[in-house]
Amino acid sequence: MRILALDLGEKRIGVAISDALNITAQGLETIHRKSTKHAIDRVISLVEEYDIVKIIVGAPFNLNGTEGNSMGLVKEFISLLEKEVSIDIEMVDERLTTAQAERVLLGADVSRKKRKAYIDKIAAQLILQAYLDSECTKE
Repeated sequence: MRILALDLGEKRIGVAISDALNITAQGLETIHRKSTKHAIDRVISLVEEYDIVKIIVGAPFNLNGTEGNSMGLVKEFISLLEKEVSIDIEMVDERLTTAQAERVLLGADVSRKKRKAYIDKIAAQLILQAYLDSECTKE
């Protein structure tokens, strides 16, 4: 009974998954968006494979709290996904996670070319870990 997190982008979707106890987040993969249908199908297969009970999707807000330019893309994806799965899908604030992921990779001295391959997955991991940490403090 795990939680899946998605960092949605126009070209790539970073994916992270929680451990079975929903304490830690691990980067899982990056889905290359050949089409929205392809991406939805891949998410559905991950939900089935890992017994996912909830999906967390990063919501792109601006620093001032207004909706970011890609919020429409995120809402559309969620709407399509909700038609295919019968589990909770929740949007959470993803402000600065990509920048934070970039800093993590720079700190690990990962080359620019390799950073592109990992940044979305790490951003999804950061989104999920923040969510898990916030849920832990509610208990």
